[in-house]
Amino acid sequence: MENNKPLGLTPAMGWNSWNTFTWDINEQLIRDVADLFVSEGYKDAGYEYIVIDDCWSLKERDSAGNLVADPAKFPSGMRALADYIHEKGLKFGMYSCVGTHTCAGYPGSFEHEFQDARLFAEWGVDFLKYDYCFKPRHISGELLYKRMSLALKNCGRDILFSACNWGEDNVYQWIRESGAHMYRSTVDIQDHWDSIKKLALSQLDKECYTGSFCHNDLDMLVVGMYGGSNNNFIASQIGGCNDNEYKTHFALWSMMGSPLMIGCDIRKANQATKDILMNKDLIAINQDLEGRGAYRIKPEPQWFHAEDVFMLVKVLSDGDIAVGFFNLSDRQREISLLFWDIGLPYASGTSLSLYDCWEQKEIGVFKERFSPVVPAHDCLVVRAKLV
Repeated sequence: MENNKPLGLTPAMGWNSWNTFTWDINEQLIRDVADLFVSEGYKDAGYEYIVIDDCWSLKERDSAGNLVADPAKFPSGMRALADYIHEKGLKFGMYSCVGTHTCAGYPGSFEHEFQDARLFAEWGVDFLKYDYCFKPRHISGELLYKRMSLALKNCGRDILFSACNWGEDNVYQWIRESGAHMYRSTVDIQDHWDSIKKLALSQLDKECYTGSFCHNDLDMLVVGMYGGSNNNFIASQIGGCNDNEYKTHFALWSMMGSPLMIGCDIRKANQATKDILMNKDLIAINQDLEGRGAYRIKPEPQWFHAEDVFMLVKVLSDGDIAVGFFNLSDRQREISLLFWDIGLPYASGTSLSLYDCWEQKEIGVFKERFSPVVPAHDCLVVRAKLV
């Protein structure tokens, strides 16, 4: 617990090396990201975790059975790197796997859970992403995540536990009880519009499976990648997305309460990318302390709209209501919200004052309904106040 905020209360915010760099990671890269978190305003916006993903270790454990950081990539060692990050008021994250090996073929934590948890604590780790490759068939994923959760809770250090089993094995039914603070509910994201759309649609109507201390993780953000990655699967070889699509991607993840883990090379981030990633109004919705899921409303007339045109509604702790108007279709749409559908009947005599979270300005006061026209692959997110 830090600053009286319990571990995992709100969705994690940070950066992860995998989307852009995969195997090509090193100490200087991580230090550069930490420096930019402070100098470019990411830290002030709420981002705090800097996470090294797969490929950080040697291919064999040492004679005592410990994991060994690759000295060619991390010559100062993980403790020194953690200290550097902590000195900037940030937190340090690492990666392991439930199986005998990680997804890239490095040593996994199977049958070494407690030993590895103690080592991570000694290194000053604050966040552990725990992947699902090379899982032994005779042991359930549920039990393997419970193992590492128990190991982390008894390692002598607060470590946020990020379970990454890609939505397998009915994870929604047991993950909260396992002790994980966040869990992957989807396959890996790719840096193109169809992937973002598919992942978002797969998680609609699952708002009851996310909340404080156990957040539904829709995978790392691809905002600002523009098709640039060492990972051909993530880059998808078709040039990434445009800024409106990245804006919609960020709004979906924010409204749905997903952790916000940056995946682009922030050393090359343009102003549009920074404006999306550091939008204070979307981040405030994502980090709202009540941690309520966002429920879906289909626009009227419902028979006219396919599943890729919808609204997400999230009740906030101060009584405001966040409403996202999402048009994931390929043509412009009018999306009509009837206030009746969010619990505000005409008989209440109450109107809604609407604030545009992207333009960061007041829209106006409305009674009974609001019907914006939303371009293809775009969105509008408003914060509504009863007046």
